[in-house]
Amino acid sequence: MTRNTTRAGRRIAALTALGAIGALSLSACGSGEAAEGSDGGDVTLSISTFNDFGYTDELLAEYEDAHGVTIVHNKAATSNDARANFFQKLGKTGLSDIEAVEVDWYTEMMQYSDLLAPVPEELKGRWLEWKESAATDAEGNLVGYGTDIGPQAICYRGDLFEEAGLPSDREEVAALFPTWEAFFEVGAEYTEATGQPFVDSANSVFQGIMNQQEKTYEDTDGSVIATENPVVREAYDTVVEQAVPISAYAGQWSEDWYASMANGEFATMLCPGWMHGIIEGEAPEVQGWDIANAFPGGGSNWGGSYLVVPENGPNVEEAQKLADWLTSPETQMKAFENAGTFPSQSGAYEDAALTDATSEYFNDAPVGQIGIERSEAITVTPYKGAKYFQFHDGLQNAITRVFDGIEDAETSWNTWVEEAKSF
Repeated sequence: MTRNTTRAGRRIAALTALGAIGALSLSACGSGEAAEGSDGGDVTLSISTFNDFGYTDELLAEYEDAHGVTIVHNKAATSNDARANFFQKLGKTGLSDIEAVEVDWYTEMMQYSDLLAPVPEELKGRWLEWKESAATDAEGNLVGYGTDIGPQAICYRGDLFEEAGLPSDREEVAALFPTWEAFFEVGAEYTEATGQPFVDSANSVFQGIMNQQEKTYEDTDGSVIATENPVVREAYDTVVEQAVPISAYAGQWSEDWYASMANGEFATMLCPGWMHGIIEGEAPEVQGWDIANAFPGGGSNWGGSYLVVPENGPNVEEAQKLADWLTSPETQMKAFENAGTFPSQSGAYEDAALTDATSEYFNDAPVGQIGIERSEAITVTPYKGAKYFQFHDGLQNAITRVFDGIEDAETSWNTWVEEAKSF
């Protein structure tokens, strides 16, 4: 499977400019009967997303043509920006007819599930059980239309592995990474041999480790355990001691981080499906990327989102129809082909377009089968409480301070501990 994605298009999708949300209006050339809004006029539906959901102009135009509506697609610069906008306006005015909610802050959103229009009963059962249950409130209302999930594998530069004396065959590479300890050992050997960083980002490693923990910052009863939880401190210590020395950057999404994909500054990335399109878009001429069906310590899910419909929106019924269509197995397969976003709909897992999918860019890697097997390897669904985002973002900032030499590891941890008291 190949994707025709421009560098500029991927930049819009993958977080380059910070700040305001821009709108891209897709004109309708509807061939069917036009839907009518509450004022009797034709319907214009707005949808707000971030990153790259695979909702290309062409994909949305399919719905416009079939339903006689106009779709305005807003893309936030970052998930953080989308979150800020969502909670500032939820229950008031100014949100889109459909809003995308990211997995790291959907639990925060679930506190306000009564402000969202429930998913129609007939759609229940479309998604993986854990994906659906996570968006079901105490009254049994499913309020989120699941989009993708992010089962992680290892993306790697086979050519750089060979130059460093490492195997490049994807099965042999997969065997290198059964544990985090093994990952760090290989990384240290690579960095010592080449003088170059092994992995792109220390905070992506932290994300991978934390997504394998059942409880992190909050317990299921709502109590805060963040600064006292030994698994949090262990993950932090592991990253600042072992990941920072072999990482190119503290975090992702900077201009330098994008550029370094093409110039071979690092050899590996922890790779959910949605990252495939970003790599291909930023380094379209590079021929060394491949994907190993492995992840240190077992399975890990990074990312995955929902679409929600604000209950006080002007076009709730039409918005529900669009959200239904966007998260149907058939449309999610198109999104997968557009951006590598791995579907959360169980029906898609029987589709040959997924099971047989390969990526020419990633050395013909069987991306569909790898994604299925990586999703099956996930045995832990971390509990992410209402304040997960704040705690996690703050601790990632602590790792960044260590990486940048602003604070030593102990001082930066203590800075986060003090900050956490106000979350």
